Amino acid sequence: MPSSLNLSLTDELRAFVDQNCGDGTLFATPSEFVRDLIRRQKVSQEAEAVRDKILEGYQDAIAGRTTPFEGDLRKLLANKKVRQ
Repeated sequence: MPSSLNLSLTDELRAFVDQNCGDGTLFATPSEFVRDLIRRQKVSQEAEAVRDKILEGYQDAIAGRTTPFEGDLRKLLANKKVRQ
């Protein structure tokens, strides 16, 4: 069920929103534009969390905190693709 959120914007921000929605733009309404901005921010934060975990893994490897993997990586990756 959709939920409403009322925002107070400065004149400058309102003008920015208005420039990015309506005729000749990608978004028909201010709501569509704001939802897209929020979705992009969410994706960006999720990607940042993944990058942080990858860097943590590299730091562990550099520090010698590793465990040998003796499985079949191709099979493991193929099984993950099937589950998704």
